[in-house]
Amino acid sequence: MHATTPTAGLQLRSLIKPDGELELSLVNEAIPSPAADDVVVRIEAAPINPSDIGLLFGAADMSTATAAGTSTHPVITARIPERAMKGMAARVGQSLPVGNEGAGVVVAAGASAEAQALLGQTVAVLGGAMYTQYRCIKVEQCLRLPAGTTPAEGASCFVNPLTALGMVETMRREGHKALVHTAAASNLGQMLNRICIKDGIALVNIVRKPEQEAILRAIGARYVCNATAPTFMDDLTQALIATGATIAFDATGGGKLAGQILSCMEAALNKTATEYSRYGSTTHKQVYIYGGLDTSATEFNRNFGMAWGMGGWLLFPFLQRIGTEAAQALRQRVANELKTTFASNYAKEISLAQALQLDAIQTYGQRATGIKYLINPNQ
Repeated sequence: MHATTPTAGLQLRSLIKPDGELELSLVNEAIPSPAADDVVVRIEAAPINPSDIGLLFGAADMSTATAAGTSTHPVITARIPERAMKGMAARVGQSLPVGNEGAGVVVAAGASAEAQALLGQTVAVLGGAMYTQYRCIKVEQCLRLPAGTTPAEGASCFVNPLTALGMVETMRREGHKALVHTAAASNLGQMLNRICIKDGIALVNIVRKPEQEAILRAIGARYVCNATAPTFMDDLTQALIATGATIAFDATGGGKLAGQILSCMEAALNKTATEYSRYGSTTHKQVYIYGGLDTSATEFNRNFGMAWGMGGWLLFPFLQRIGTEAAQALRQRVANELKTTFASNYAKEISLAQALQLDAIQTYGQRATGIKYLINPNQ
C-alpha cells in the first residue's frame, strides 16, 4: 500500500440486536493491504438505493428512531416490531456493512498488471460495503470510467443501469415485444425510458402522481398511466392494446397493482381475440416483482385466464444466469452511455455522519421520486 494511504477509515454498519433493536453506527475499519488482483479505492460517491435501505434499516420502524453519539460518530437506534423479528433472524448479532455500489479513485494496487493499470484511475465499483472511506476489492469488480467522469457521475453505474438493461434483456429472452414498469418516474424508470426510446421498444409507465406523469412526458415517454386516476384500468388497457406489452416489472410488490396489470393484459388480448376460450387468452402474461415499496400483502383476483405468471426478479441472479460475456456487454454499454442514457440525478450529497442524522433518514427513507441521496464518505 502507498505510504500516504491511511491504514483505517470509517465505515457505516447496521446491527440488529437480539432484543429487537436496530443500531446504525460508524466504525473504524482497518484497510487491508491489496492482494495481487486487488485495488484500494478511495470512495467518493455511493448512492442510497432502495436495496441499500432494505439492508440499512432491516424491518425497523424508523418512526421510533433516536439519535445518540457524537457529531462525528453518530449512533441511530430504532425498534423492530416483534412480529418482524422472525424475518431478521439470519442477521441478528451481525454488524453488517452497507452500500451496494460506489465510485472513487484507486489509491493502492496489488502486484498484478491489471491492478497496477488502475492505479490513480477513477472507477465504479460493485461489491457491497461501499458506505466506507476506503474499499479493498478485486479488479474484476471495478469498471474504469471514461476520462473526465467524476465519481458522482459514475456512482450509480451498476444497480439501476443494469437493472433497467436486465428488464429489457429479460423481455427479449422470454419472447415479449414490449413491457410495463411501475414506480416509473424513479431514476431507474427514467433510465428505462431512455433505453426503450433509443432501442425502439414500447414501454408502458405506471405512476401515482400527476407531477410524475409530467417528468416522464418531458423526457419523451409516450404511454404513462396514473394508478390513482379513476380511469386507470381503462387507460392501462388501452396502452396495452397499443403496445402489445405482456411482461411487467413491478417495484411496489404489495397491494393490488400486479394483479391489475395482469387483468388489463388479459382484457387487451381479448380485444383482438378471434375466438372465445373459457381458459382465457393463450398468450403468456408475466409480472415480475423486483421491489417492495408497498410492504402490504400482494392481492389479486384471478380473472386473467390460465396463461400467466407472477414471480420475483433480482439483478444479481439474472446476471449469473446470462453469463460473464453477456453481463460484460451490458456493463460496457453503461460505460459508453454513462452521461446520457444512464445519467443519475441526486437531491443532495451528504457525508457518512450526515447519513445518520434523523432529518436525513426521514427524507431518503421515503424512497420517493426526486429525493435520492448520494453519500460522499470522504466529505
